[in-house]
Amino acid sequence: MSTSRTHRTHILFVCLGNICRSPLAEGVFRDVLEKDGLADSFHVDSAGTGAYHVGEPADPRSLQVARDHGVTLDGKARKVEPDDLDRFDHIVAMDRDNLRNLEAMKERHGGKAQLHLLREFDPEAHEGDLEVPDPYYGGPDGFQAVYSMIHRSCKELLQRMDSDPPRER
Repeated sequence: MSTSRTHRTHILFVCLGNICRSPLAEGVFRDVLEKDGLADSFHVDSAGTGAYHVGEPADPRSLQVARDHGVTLDGKARKVEPDDLDRFDHIVAMDRDNLRNLEAMKERHGGKAQLHLLREFDPEAHEGDLEVPDPYYGGPDGFQAVYSMIHRSCKELLQRMDSDPPRER
């Protein structure tokens, strides 16, 4: 294990195609870390459970809502790989379908990563409503709503990273 790995927390955000929600969560979490002076304590990435958009930049609407909030999204879409389950401490899914895919991958391949839904950390989420909806087929308002959910959740995720357990799914 490398020395940087022993003191950095590795977090992977996951949605289906890795062009809307998960790159936005990655960018927002990086921004929260930067503002709190904690960027060097974390390694943050995003991926998709599907390979639909591998190599593509984030959706233009995600890029725009991120820019509107001073957040940079500069990654390219990639697919979750089985070794991500060991490389990351926490893998944070945007919805239950992607969480189930991650759980099945972990069952097949093992791994130490703790799996979560992002909105388990959202102080405004209600029990049974812990998913970040996919805004892909909607307009800009959906991307703004998703940004707000992600931002609240990422701020709380950072605060609760090592303290309280997340809510039950």
